[in-house]
Amino acid sequence: MLGTAFVHGAPSWLDLGSPDTDATAAFYGAVFGWHFVSAGPEAGGYGFFELGGKTVAAVGPLTEEGAAPAWMVYFGTDDARATAEAVTKGGGTVRAEPMDVMGEGWMGQFTDPGGAQFAVWQPGRTQGLGRTSEDDTLVWVELMADDPVASVEFYRSLFGWRSQDMPAPGMTYRVLSTAEGDIQDASFGGVAPVDAVPHAEAVPARWIPYFAVADAAATVAKAEGAGGTVMMPPTDLPDVGTIAWIADPHGAPFAVLRPAPMP
Repeated sequence: MLGTAFVHGAPSWLDLGSPDTDATAAFYGAVFGWHFVSAGPEAGGYGFFELGGKTVAAVGPLTEEGAAPAWMVYFGTDDARATAEAVTKGGGTVRAEPMDVMGEGWMGQFTDPGGAQFAVWQPGRTQGLGRTSEDDTLVWVELMADDPVASVEFYRSLFGWRSQDMPAPGMTYRVLSTAEGDIQDASFGGVAPVDAVPHAEAVPARWIPYFAVADAAATVAKAEGAGGTVMMPPTDLPDVGTIAWIADPHGAPFAVLRPAPMP
C-alpha cells in the first residue's frame, strides 16, 4: 500500500502542470476539498495542495513548450543522477537533468521508451507527500503502456520493481511493488495496455494517479459540476472497488477509487 515512509522506487510526489493554476485550484478544491498554498514568489507560481494541513499534491504553470496539462508522478530515488544515467542506458530520454530544488531535494524529469513522462525525487528537507492512501489523497498510480512487458522491464532496471500478472477482463494487469518487503504490502501501482481505457485516443502512454474517495459516484458528480468531464463512469471491479476516470476542465486525466472493503 502506498504510504509516506518513502523507499527507493515508491511514488513520493505528485504535481500537475496547468495553464491556469487559479482555476485548477478551484476545481480540485471543489472535488476533493484541497486548499492551495503558494510556495512563494521565488517558486514561479508553483504551490501545494493541502488537506488537513498536509501536502497531498502540487500544481504549477506549464513550463515545457507544447506541453499539455497533465499529472506528473515522481518516484523516490536514492541518487537522481544515477537514475538519469540508467534512464538513458535503458532507452529513455532525460527531459530535465537532475537539479537541486532550493535544498528541498533533487528532481529529474524523464520520458520512458514508450513515451510516458515521469520524474524522480531524491529527498532533501522534503521527503515527499504528507498524506496518502486516505480519502481524497493519492492511493495508486497506473501506467498506460503500448508495450506493458517492455515498460515493466525498463522500470525494473531503474528501481528494481517487482511485478505480478493479474488476469483482468480482456487483458493482463501487472501489479507493481517496490524491491523490498512483502510484495503485497509493497504494491503501489500497476501497468495496463493503453487501449484498455475508454477514450484511449485521449490517453496516450502516461502515468495516471488514482485518488481514494469515500463515494465514487458523488465525486464524479462534484467533478462534473465543477467543469470536469467523465471519461469512464463509476465501474465496480471485483476485489478492487469502484473506479472512475475524469478529465479536469483543462483536460488532465485522473482516476478515483473507492477501495473494496477489506475481507
